[in-house]
Amino acid sequence: MQQRPFWHIGVVAILLLALVACGNAPASSPAASPPAAAPTPPVADLSAPMATVLQPSAVSPVATMPSPDDTGPTPLPSDGGVETITGEFEYTNDIITTYYLQHAVGLVDLYGFITRDEEWEVPVESQVLGPMTIDTTRQRGTFRLALPARPSGMMADVDNNGQHDAGVQVFVVAYWPNLYGGPFSEGDDRSFGWPSYLASTVNDPANNREITGGKLVVWAPDDAQQFPTGFGGDGLLFTADDPVGPLPAGYSVIDLDQRPFGIERSRDVQVTLYEPSDAAIKDFSNLSYTEAFDAMFQKVRVEYAFNGIPGKAPDWDSLYTELAPRVAEAERRRDRRAFFEAMFDFVNAFRDGHVGLSSPLSGSLFRERAAGGYGFAIRELDDGRALVVFVTRNGPADRAGMQVGAELLAFNGTPVKDAISAVEPLGGPFSTDFALRYQQARYLLRAPVGTEAEVTFANPRSAPQTVTLRAVEERDSFLATSIFQERNPAALPVEFEVRPSGAGYIRINSNYDDLYLLIRLFERALQTFEDLDVPGVIIDMRQNSGGAPLGLAGFLTDQEIIVGQDEYYSERTGRFEPKGPIDKILPNQNQYRFDKLVLLVGQACFSACEYESFGFSKVPGMIVIGETPTAGVYAEVARGQYILPDNTFLQVPTGRTLLPDGTPLLEGVGVAPTIRIPVTADTVLANRDLLLERAEREIVGR
Repeated sequence: MQQRPFWHIGVVAILLLALVACGNAPASSPAASPPAAAPTPPVADLSAPMATVLQPSAVSPVATMPSPDDTGPTPLPSDGGVETITGEFEYTNDIITTYYLQHAVGLVDLYGFITRDEEWEVPVESQVLGPMTIDTTRQRGTFRLALPARPSGMMADVDNNGQHDAGVQVFVVAYWPNLYGGPFSEGDDRSFGWPSYLASTVNDPANNREITGGKLVVWAPDDAQQFPTGFGGDGLLFTADDPVGPLPAGYSVIDLDQRPFGIERSRDVQVTLYEPSDAAIKDFSNLSYTEAFDAMFQKVRVEYAFNGIPGKAPDWDSLYTELAPRVAEAERRRDRRAFFEAMFDFVNAFRDGHVGLSSPLSGSLFRERAAGGYGFAIRELDDGRALVVFVTRNGPADRAGMQVGAELLAFNGTPVKDAISAVEPLGGPFSTDFALRYQQARYLLRAPVGTEAEVTFANPRSAPQTVTLRAVEERDSFLATSIFQERNPAALPVEFEVRPSGAGYIRINSNYDDLYLLIRLFERALQTFEDLDVPGVIIDMRQNSGGAPLGLAGFLTDQEIIVGQDEYYSERTGRFEPKGPIDKILPNQNQYRFDKLVLLVGQACFSACEYESFGFSKVPGMIVIGETPTAGVYAEVARGQYILPDNTFLQVPTGRTLLPDGTPLLEGVGVAPTIRIPVTADTVLANRDLLLERAEREIVGR
């Protein structure tokens, strides 16, 4: 699949498709190189008048670049040079071991960075791969990369002398996992621009991933080439004001952290791969409550993805005024529960389903406030009625004579519609009114064990009656209306079958899994259905809570699908800035066509699931069926991961995708059905999957 500018996820943070170039060798493979030699690469002439020349300061085997005016002895050889690159890395965000099973290190052509072309496709012939081993327990890795005798990257003239020279090839060493297909990044697993995640360079996330440090691998065809010795006055690399100096023939490792830049020529050079600071988890767990809260609040209030979007962000000043004294008091009393409750209220000040909190105390909050139930569950219908859809056998409601199909009329003397509106559910926050309303109806019937409630209901074809119910510890009624009740934790990420009607059925259970397996299974389903000549295909996204957006719709259309412009807060400018080119889903090389296509959506489809659903909805002829849109919870959250004291984890989205009119893509809206199944007494009481049945009728016509 094509590389994504960034990942959106539902429950766990991800960043890597923006930063990792995809498509490489398994960790157990020997060093790999392209299948065929490339022709002599063209030269990119980036020359301009040289601004300055830095004076030499050479040592061996690590040396700074000498000035062209240096007449002293040069300790570096004119040929030979580096033969192998070895090194290690550390990481805090363990997404790489969730999504990838085939890990490798790559020698990656940096021509895209030299030309600042984020849409430049990394040529397969330039890629060189080596084995990588990851210790998931220690979150560390090691790698080894054998350099080819002659690389096949793009030649770039970077000496600023105004003449057309042979130039050099410039590479970065980077994490290069395999997402799809063969070991190299090509075809549907192509990579664009330049890598900055677990790369040998340090990149500035606030300035379009400009290189600010680290190491590069450079190959020169002879000793007549020159290379920058510093960043120049503008602080940028490969620009017209870079000072330059001579470069030995063969491979050199350039140390960008030395001034002037250093040259390493040992046969084996050690290189570190860096996790970007914005991708790393923000760990404030060793700070005091007040210090951690202030540090987190300061970052979140400027980096929150939907700042400036009406109705999304809280009133920051009022929120801080309310919570800061509570946090300080919790610190003074060393009160873990008080700190947790302050963080809980912080999270619920947002109108955003991606904002979340996890703590060892989370379960105790539910137990205290909502462990008790009255032994029945309701669904609110389109006509405003609340119908009983589940009664716990021998529970309080059952003993009071309540039946499935009864209408709940009032709760504690308040009309049921108003009673639902007054509920503050624990499962928030929520991005949409329909998601909030659904959970309010569920939590109306939850209370501390022993709580009494006056309930007025009318059984089918019976007069209303009012009873007093006492909450008991039971979960069955609560789970009966869970939006995740059909989820199977043991399921593969993609499952498929031919329905009795003859329609092909694909259920994408999760995008938070082995991505190679996910894509293979999805394409296997399409291949199978094409071979069987099914009349149409149903794609069910209703129980997928997110993960990595893959653009699977690219298998079903030969046209690009425009998604939107990604934006992040920039510390450099103090405002949200575009990140990369316009995001789009590209057509896959393998294309599949079916006479009819149906997409099933629902409110349990979050984040990356919504990205996939958006793409599928744009495939020509696609019919979208659902009771509700998808959850409307869409943003990038990898950069908003925090660890606070007491093993408290906080997530806040930091990246947004905007449509041409400036409104957020999907957030607060979701992917809406083109055929909406109404919520009626018949639909909520049916013991069948009415949405799937409707989808089959759309395909087979009966």
